[in-house]
Amino acid sequence: MVIPERLKKEIAQSNYISRDLSWLKFNDRVLDQAKDEKKSLIERIKFLAITGSNLDEFFTIRVGSLYNYLDYGKQRFDYSGLREVPFRQVLLSKAKEFSDKQQHLFLKDLAAQFEETGFSITPFKKLLPEEKAKVNKYFDSTVYPMLTPMAYDSYHTFPILSTNRLVLGVVTKSVEDDNKKLNFIQIPSNIPRFYEVERDDVVHFIALEDIIKNNVHHLFRNIKIVSTSLFRVTRNGDFTLEESDDIEANFLEELKQKLKTRRTGRVVRLEVVGRPDSWMLKTLKERWELQDDNIFRYSKRSLLDFTGLWEIVRHNEFKDMLTEMPSMVPPLSYPEIGEDNIFEVLKERDVLLHHPYNSIEPVLELLEKAANDPGVLAIKITIYRLARDSRVTAALLKAAENGKHVAVLFEVKARFDEENNLREAQRLQKAGCFVIYGISSFKTHTKLLLIVRKEGEKVTRYVHLSSGNYNESTSKLYTDLGLLTTDDEYAHDISDFFNVITGHSMPSVYKNLITAPKDMRQQLVELIRKEAENAKKGIASGIVIKVNSLQDKESIDELYAASQAGVPIKLIVRGMCCLRPGRVGLSENIEVISIVGHFLEHSRIYYFHNGGNEIVYTGSADMMVRSFERRLESLFMINDDLIQRQVKNILQNNLLDNVNCYVMQEDGSYLKRHANGDAPHDIHKEFFNVHKDNLLDLDLTLKLNKVSHLKTLTEVEDPVEALVIDKETEA
Repeated sequence: MVIPERLKKEIAQSNYISRDLSWLKFNDRVLDQAKDEKKSLIERIKFLAITGSNLDEFFTIRVGSLYNYLDYGKQRFDYSGLREVPFRQVLLSKAKEFSDKQQHLFLKDLAAQFEETGFSITPFKKLLPEEKAKVNKYFDSTVYPMLTPMAYDSYHTFPILSTNRLVLGVVTKSVEDDNKKLNFIQIPSNIPRFYEVERDDVVHFIALEDIIKNNVHHLFRNIKIVSTSLFRVTRNGDFTLEESDDIEANFLEELKQKLKTRRTGRVVRLEVVGRPDSWMLKTLKERWELQDDNIFRYSKRSLLDFTGLWEIVRHNEFKDMLTEMPSMVPPLSYPEIGEDNIFEVLKERDVLLHHPYNSIEPVLELLEKAANDPGVLAIKITIYRLARDSRVTAALLKAAENGKHVAVLFEVKARFDEENNLREAQRLQKAGCFVIYGISSFKTHTKLLLIVRKEGEKVTRYVHLSSGNYNESTSKLYTDLGLLTTDDEYAHDISDFFNVITGHSMPSVYKNLITAPKDMRQQLVELIRKEAENAKKGIASGIVIKVNSLQDKESIDELYAASQAGVPIKLIVRGMCCLRPGRVGLSENIEVISIVGHFLEHSRIYYFHNGGNEIVYTGSADMMVRSFERRLESLFMINDDLIQRQVKNILQNNLLDNVNCYVMQEDGSYLKRHANGDAPHDIHKEFFNVHKDNLLDLDLTLKLNKVSHLKTLTEVEDPVEALVIDKETEA
């Protein structure tokens, strides 16, 4: 599908990048990891699997959100300036382009290297006779009893086909007449995707759908099978105010009422393999009101649903081929981790944890000791996502059992973790914990822990503030920041914030916290404006912001204004970025980079030069409408000198990275930054080697040059340009 030139022109003229198109560019950067020939094949397959799950979520939530408007006749303007109908055309066209890249990489590059790595995804028909017999025996004993053919005709209603589930569509004819009937077989998702056969030191993986297809005649006895086609549907899963940033609350209620009469969300994508039966395809298109651009066609040699590749990635034979990272290192301010009493350490000094380079163990140790410590009176915590068999839950249960007051705010609306969170929350509630299941229409995304401990005649409050979840599994994969402290100002702020969450309170001011939905956007805007004022007065200025996503238009406009005032601005945005950098007269002083590599960048940092009296915040919030208006969020100021240096060092190393860094162009595309003869600077390795004596300092190392977007990346000798600009020096 070709995008009309007029739509391309309208998109190019907008001062903002489409959120959804920018998200597809992010998945492009993830796919680029799968193209990297320096990585092992298993590592590359892992990244391809990640792009598959990312794209599934994109269709479920973002494309689903667009169809909320299309299906119910509501007006929507994308940041690109397009109305809902033309934008749908652009979005699906770009999604198909991306899908084609996935398929090409799998078929033309990765699959060709499978056998030399020790495995093969082998079609059933290429198995040896004795291997086919073994596979058929597996079908008869395990698979066949699980299958339920579902017919659709004048006597059978159209079955409900699950979202993102592989389905075989089987067209049959009766022996007596020529009347065709459509049948569906959903491929079981609770048994392995592949059956394994070993031959000549090669593990042959036979796809479950292929096994069923070659045994489908057992399910239709004395019936003529006309065709068998493999497909998958993705349904709209977005019926929340959370994702649809411009949706109206009354429209949301209207949607919820309509959902009561519909058991499932509408189909937004139909994926088919090879040449599907034309009559079946016509029936599905009519049934689900699909257009041709909703249909994604793949080669019969390809694999439908790349998330199935995780089974190979995690296989005992191949998981050792994944990149092995160095062992975690102790936090700079807590080198004696595990040796001293953590209560005593925190009374002496604050501790910054930088995951996954530092372990989450100090947080778990603090919780577990608090659960058993007779002096601990209360524990309060917010939970967004937990690990399976969570030590956090175990500690809270133990604390309740020991008679301590335990208050837990569980966000049961955490996407894809709803069931696990609800189950864990109910366990805690039954144990006697005070459990809150979210706050009204707000999603609780802040990460806070408060422990109240009586020590003689004194009460000490131990606090943990973080950008990451209380999840010991993801803490090994996501980069996050957490602060452990007993500082009274932090403790007072957190106590007040918990009172807002659990009761009816609204503090007038926090000393070290910025919270949403109260006034986070406004306070960040004021900090941006202060930098603009300083630049106009000839005072040194500069902004560095590291977030997952930048989408809030009001914040973007303020950054544009600051750029026009002469403030050099560096933005490190992992995912979608709706700001357009380097546009003449608008954002010439703004540079945007994205770090995508071994770890998922998840920390948020906000740095403001403030005339030399630097202000640094970190916490849970991105610069998004939902973060400012529809979530309980918090950012906390970094006051300790050593810890502020550590956080600035993180920003500086991000800006220096020439291995995982992509530089955003004015048109919304990204170019990979290369070392160009310099030593590789890979932050996902550098942070395992941070010491007090090699902390970088933003003010000392960055040159007073203007940001340049006119050079190609291969021409850039110094990848880190201006942060602070002093107009007197420039003159």
